[in-house]
Amino acid sequence: MLYNRFSSQSGFQESSEKPNFVFSQVMATRRVSLKDLAQELNISISTVSRALKNHPDISLEVKKKVKQLAEERNYSPNPLAMGLLRQQTKMIGVIVPDINTHFYSSIISGIERVVNENGYFILIASSNESMQKEKEAVENFLKLRVEGLIVCLSQETTDYTHFEKLVKNEIPLVFFDRICESIDVPAVIADGGIAAQKITEHFYTNGCRRIAYISGPDHLNISKNRKRGYLNGLKECGLPVDPELIVQCNMSIDAAKSATRKLLELEHKPDAIFGINDIVALSAMIEIKKQGFQIPNDIALAGFTDEFHSIVVDPPLTSVSHPTVSMGEEAARLFFKSISQEVKTNEKIILPIELIERESSKKTGSK
Repeated sequence: MLYNRFSSQSGFQESSEKPNFVFSQVMATRRVSLKDLAQELNISISTVSRALKNHPDISLEVKKKVKQLAEERNYSPNPLAMGLLRQQTKMIGVIVPDINTHFYSSIISGIERVVNENGYFILIASSNESMQKEKEAVENFLKLRVEGLIVCLSQETTDYTHFEKLVKNEIPLVFFDRICESIDVPAVIADGGIAAQKITEHFYTNGCRRIAYISGPDHLNISKNRKRGYLNGLKECGLPVDPELIVQCNMSIDAAKSATRKLLELEHKPDAIFGINDIVALSAMIEIKKQGFQIPNDIALAGFTDEFHSIVVDPPLTSVSHPTVSMGEEAARLFFKSISQEVKTNEKIILPIELIERESSKKTGSK
């Protein structure tokens, strides 16, 4: 079967539970690639490829040098990469943490528009914030012979082996929003640090002095960037950093409610709460109201991502609007840019985002 051919030749192995294949756990030595040969000979990857295929446009001298070096370096074609090249499936795999929120669905729409303009199609998988499901999605997409992946990491992902091996096998990969900063591939992110600073300064302008932050997992780039912006905002406003006012959660509704309760139990309660995203902020809103506090006069509130729910709750939620469609479009453009170039691109695009001020953060009598 085709599956057996790939499992035996490309470093994949079969699961004991069901027909499947995954990247081999350890590669004793990295496979020599066309790129390696091209760099050593100081010629393009396409020239190396055509020389190995005896293309008539390539001189005999160049063919001889390429083939000699390929033999010396024990080069053999990557079956997976060659299969993708020959088949040209015109399919791109897209992995998101969930597909229910407007945030991710609108990013997907942006990706799809650019992908369709280029004669390609997308396949979509949700990790449901699970690293294991994310790994399974990568494996399943490879079985379907996608030509590459566009990915937003799950919040559980701390092991990036499944993505590192995509890069080693020269399979195009683009990250967006939640990215792996240790893997040098194209990526699109929003300027969350600046936006978090603006939220903190907005609270201060509206009379708040004990500003709390409910963060997400520390390893996520969005958590680190937004926390940095929050701390910069405190500094700009001349406010001290109080560790009690920084609470972490896994960004679920129950965890956000628990984090809010922890803040409300403090002897000196916060007069403002900034949630890492709207799910966290809206969960905080439920808990604040449950305990009898008024928003915003007792506790001001703001979120991030500006989900649709932000404008239908009472009071409407101050939030940060992401250019989600643009993020998807830019991620797709980076993908096509990376596959059209003979030299790998690692371009990073940082998109500006906008603070949308609503009633949840404007205390009565404030400026």
